[in-house]
Amino acid sequence: MAPSDYEVPYSSDSSTYRDQHHNNRLLEVTETEPLLASQRRFTTEENSKDSNNRETAWDRYKISPDQSLFFDFIMEKVRSSKVGYYMSKFAVENEPGLSNAQLMLHNHDLKPVEAERRQWGPWNFVGFWVADSFNINTWMISSSMIVVSGNSGGLSWWQSWICVWLGYSIAACFICLTGRIGAQYHISFPVVSRASFGIWGALWPIFNRAAMACIWYGVQAWIGGECIKLMISAIWTSWTVDKIHNGIPNSGTNTADFVSFFIFWLLSLPAIWFPVHKIRHLFTVKAYVVPIAGIAFFIWAIVRAKGLGPIIHQGSSAKGSKLAWGMVTGVMSSIANFATLIVNDPDFSRFARKPKDALWSQLISIPCGFAVTSFIGIIVSSSSTIIFKGDPIWNPLDLLQSFLTEGGSKNRAGVFFIAFAFALAQLGTNIAANSVSAGTDMTALLPRYLNIRRGGYICALVGLVMCPWNLLSSSNNFTTYLSAYSVFLSSIAGVIICDYYLVRKGYLQTKDLYSARTGSPYYFTYGFHWRGYTAYICGILPNIVGFVGAIGKPVPIGATYIYNVNFFAGFIASSAVYYTLCRMSPIPACSKVWKEIGDEILMSVAYEREEGSEYDEENVHGKQDYKSGELGMAGGKRDLED
Repeated sequence: MAPSDYEVPYSSDSSTYRDQHHNNRLLEVTETEPLLASQRRFTTEENSKDSNNRETAWDRYKISPDQSLFFDFIMEKVRSSKVGYYMSKFAVENEPGLSNAQLMLHNHDLKPVEAERRQWGPWNFVGFWVADSFNINTWMISSSMIVVSGNSGGLSWWQSWICVWLGYSIAACFICLTGRIGAQYHISFPVVSRASFGIWGALWPIFNRAAMACIWYGVQAWIGGECIKLMISAIWTSWTVDKIHNGIPNSGTNTADFVSFFIFWLLSLPAIWFPVHKIRHLFTVKAYVVPIAGIAFFIWAIVRAKGLGPIIHQGSSAKGSKLAWGMVTGVMSSIANFATLIVNDPDFSRFARKPKDALWSQLISIPCGFAVTSFIGIIVSSSSTIIFKGDPIWNPLDLLQSFLTEGGSKNRAGVFFIAFAFALAQLGTNIAANSVSAGTDMTALLPRYLNIRRGGYICALVGLVMCPWNLLSSSNNFTTYLSAYSVFLSSIAGVIICDYYLVRKGYLQTKDLYSARTGSPYYFTYGFHWRGYTAYICGILPNIVGFVGAIGKPVPIGATYIYNVNFFAGFIASSAVYYTLCRMSPIPACSKVWKEIGDEILMSVAYEREEGSEYDEENVHGKQDYKSGELGMAGGKRDLED
């Protein structure tokens, strides 16, 4: 049946017209759908009692003309049931007057950030990234470039360091591109993605990001548990796997490791409680404590080794094309490390006081912070070959364990404080990259009952019950799957960045990002944007064969070369396809020239109705001519070409 058979027109002369249309629709349904009509006959009866009564069943039951009668009927039945009564007790804070569909698109944590919560200045972003850069993964990132393993590695220390600088500088540019959308319109990644993938189509990339964040939360928490184990061992030397009875045999882990992991997991829970605009204080503390500990570790290792070690004098064993591809792979591994953060940077940048606060602070602090951490990791690992007379120890936790095994009160004190700093680093990284991201994404998946705080705790619970120690076992390739899968997020980033910068030229209608009306410019086809999904799939395809090769299967050498530049392959393919499709089949709500209107954010997203008049889209946004790029607003016309 045609959409007009199900919907009341957006513009009508009076509420009487609306009520009459609704009554006629119920009579039509009576002929074809007697069961549904019998359940909804109360609406006809109430409307017929007093046609002049402004509070009709449409108003009383929050029925919106963009929703089918069947959907409203189901929602009203659920709401009036006992299950609905108890579920309403768990409903989160929301704006009054929202329709049923809008309750699936909006809550306090999804709405544009109002001025009172925009508390992140440039130094908060600097502290955020300096704190995030000092983590175990960054410490070890150069090891894969220096250590020869199969066809990879073989670079000198300075060549690997150049790769780190280049990789994170490029990643910083992508971060700023996505971050500007959040800083300008003060909306999060789930809301930003609605413009590119559709109101309902955005749920798939959101779910992908949320699932990855939950898995990574458990993995990072397990690494944090290893830091806790070192701290306990520094106090009680008997806290080792050999001396603690294993009460959980055949579990894949042991008592000492699990208890340490559980302590870290438990201590992380209070940090999830705080709202995002206040959690910046954690990163400020981490930005002071962790770099100091890293520098202390750096000095300690050099003093013990009485020099920088042999790695600093080691040349490159890779030559010719192997050297070239080795450096390309090193750059791409640095970018891939940031794939998830590139996508969800709007989750943090939306709290910026001004858009420029999230620009230069991130563009400079990201490559500097990560390059310094990588350099410290190289030198400390190089020094370990002299201290312990063996191969370089790239994992800082293994190196700390070696110091602890040596014994001595000074070693134990040093290990305790440095392990504490690494635990704090893991906590900050887990909150920034996983907890907040998963919480924000889950809020978009079920906004009626989930906010960022509840989503963060669900993420933590999933991270606990997934038994991360099984995923990190030496015989398991799951970390390879995770690392490889994360680069597929480049396809999502390609669509979003192309949509905002090249297609829409910075113009977003914020209020329509929360509208489920079929006439909304972001509703597209049943809420899904086929152009966005086509481009998304095209961005994944070039990397599929190479991904199979990354997990150990034989593939053509050409596929391996493409996969070596996986992020760029996915990003360029998805953005090129999306731009081409939008040129061939133009989309609404675009500007001919650059036009960001973030300062004109409408804080209320409820459908507006004037007394005696049906909701009129033009009353809210003005008459729009998408092709000409003109906006006719109450009080005058504004030309986007001005």
